[in-house]
Amino acid sequence: MPDLGTINYKARHLEKTQVGPITIYVSDAGLARIEFGLMGEVRTGDSKLEQLAALALQELTEYFFAGRRSFSLPIDWRGMNAYQELVLRACYAIPYGQTRTYGELAKQTGKGAAGARAVGSIMARNPIPIVIPCHRVVGTDGKLHGYGSPGGVDDKARLLALEGQRIVA
Repeated sequence: MPDLGTINYKARHLEKTQVGPITIYVSDAGLARIEFGLMGEVRTGDSKLEQLAALALQELTEYFFAGRRSFSLPIDWRGMNAYQELVLRACYAIPYGQTRTYGELAKQTGKGAAGARAVGSIMARNPIPIVIPCHRVVGTDGKLHGYGSPGGVDDKARLLALEGQRIVA
């Protein structure tokens, strides 16, 4: 993920969601980060940043409240090593309302089932949760394991429920 201290960005807040408030950051390359909670200053930016920020806010609002199933936002993949990007792109491709296990993503990205821990570690540091839907990744046992929001696995369950899945921790 790009260092937001060194790039021009725009932040927007979505104050009420099923997982609490979130802060959305866009850079000139696309969606750069989503933080749980109201974070960071909201810098003014050029018209491209303003347009991307407005699109990000619109699409996330539609996801939470109007049934949006996919995102058209460009993603800012800068700052990730090759394997992180590979895993996060595989996660990004998990369809709405479906899940994959950490082991399945490890196999899909060439690490074999033994790479499940590495996948879990990457999911734990996902800079763009919700849009890169790490909430759709579950344990081999089919249960929820970890989520980086203040509500943890309860928030993961809320996001899955929003998509029609009922999975317990």
